[in-house]
Amino acid sequence: MRRDIGVIGLLFASVGSIIGSGWLFGALTAAQLTGPSAILSWFIAAVMMMLIGLVFAELGTMFPLSGGVVRFPHLAFGSFASYTTGWILWVAVATTAPIEVEGALQYATKYAPFTAAHQSGGETVHTLTGLGYLVAVLGMAFFVVVNYFGVRWFARINTVAVWWKLAIILIAIIAFLVTSFHGENFSDHGFATNGMHGIFTAIATGGIVFSYLGFRQGIELAGESRNPRRNIPIAVIGSLLLTAVLYIGLQVAFIGAVRPQDLASSHGWAQLDFTDAFGPLAAIATLIGIGWLAKLLYIDAIISPADTGLIYTTVTARVSYAMGRNGNAPRSLASTTRRGVPLTSLLVSFVVGLIVFLPFPSWQQLVGFVTSATVLSFGAGILTLGALRRELPDRERPFRLALGPVVPFLAFYSSNLIVYWAGWDVNWKLFLAIALGFVLLPIFHATAKGEKTPLDLRAGATWTLPWLGGLALISWLGSYPDPHKGNTGTIGFGWGFVAVFVLTAVVFWLATVVRLPRDRVEAHVAETERESQDEEAALGSAGAA
Repeated sequence: MRRDIGVIGLLFASVGSIIGSGWLFGALTAAQLTGPSAILSWFIAAVMMMLIGLVFAELGTMFPLSGGVVRFPHLAFGSFASYTTGWILWVAVATTAPIEVEGALQYATKYAPFTAAHQSGGETVHTLTGLGYLVAVLGMAFFVVVNYFGVRWFARINTVAVWWKLAIILIAIIAFLVTSFHGENFSDHGFATNGMHGIFTAIATGGIVFSYLGFRQGIELAGESRNPRRNIPIAVIGSLLLTAVLYIGLQVAFIGAVRPQDLASSHGWAQLDFTDAFGPLAAIATLIGIGWLAKLLYIDAIISPADTGLIYTTVTARVSYAMGRNGNAPRSLASTTRRGVPLTSLLVSFVVGLIVFLPFPSWQQLVGFVTSATVLSFGAGILTLGALRRELPDRERPFRLALGPVVPFLAFYSSNLIVYWAGWDVNWKLFLAIALGFVLLPIFHATAKGEKTPLDLRAGATWTLPWLGGLALISWLGSYPDPHKGNTGTIGFGWGFVAVFVLTAVVFWLATVVRLPRDRVEAHVAETERESQDEEAALGSAGAA
């Protein structure tokens, strides 16, 4: 890997990944689920993601590794835990670039028939047409080509795109607030239209957490940053703070900009729809008479998701690369070109992206799945921090969290709650995908060439299987997903929080007890340090040549 990304490049990799298709659809989707209280959903989600981000900021500065979210669990728990994390994360990121392409094409349908609207499960969804699929394939191919020329080209293109995206969001917020702001919208049809249940459902399935997930790119690309110990905390914390302010401001502006007559005709927030305009923000801009903003939004609806799709193509390849380096996936995934590009991993992500377009019909129906999978993958990394504080208490920590285990515990609780709030309708697909990963693991292990990496089942499976199994059971018995259907579940609303808390505490304790012994942890750390030194030496030789 080449260390070509500076502090702005790493910060903008996170910001650019956060600002994708989520901001184009999230304001409407969240408002439909919970009304004006969506403002609270954005704030609560920002706090929860900041807790998770702070944990990874400490880990990332200790071990600046490409694909760090996957590689951290390997240090403390071994191969089984890192494989489980890597598989879950890979499933999530491999489906994100296709989502972004679909989001862009839904807006672009204003100009050509890239998508077709129809009803699915009582909601309007937009599926790709033949023309749309062709353009989607070309878009995915473009992401691979840019990545092939190396991370420096990626960072340059992304930096320009992020400046554009920041400007467009600010312009949209100001234009909505100045042109059309109806204060009565915050109360006339109810504030929290589905109570606290709706507020939490919007966090998980309304595109809110989905819109924040990109903060982790500052971790995934850490091994390609020139000064990771300084740059990682700036990228992770800075990106979350900046985008939280923008998203909350946009939600306020959106709620105020909706015309009261549109709310009245749709009988409140739940049925508010702008299907005929192909995109809610552009529709609002057109209805309130600022057509120039609508045109800018249609342009941005291509640039923002495309840039985020580019980033996720980069990150998907780094996750595959990390799994190959850990020894629990084919070693060929860890091979790189002379430009430091994991080409095999890039090609795999391209092929998988094309397949994803087929079974998943729309942006709306993929958001909850990706949110649950990504947040679930953070769990093992969070537990890694707790384990390493006991095994390596004297290890240098350029960025160290205060309050001992409190922040990691709250971060783990937050990640489990977000998965729970997504509901069983989403989560059964995720746990089925995880089960498929467990089927593939012995195949990878049996067919691996050379020395086989030990699975470390005691250190990994002892807490991983109860965690995933317990979360699946609570989700199945819980009161989610849909407040509109009056689903109370076997576990009521308040008891769901208690059940997830108990599971979090038990798994947190178990992971701490069964972690790898210190000599194994130190051996894994020494191995990663040797890899980093070898890469630095290779880059130095290449530079001299």
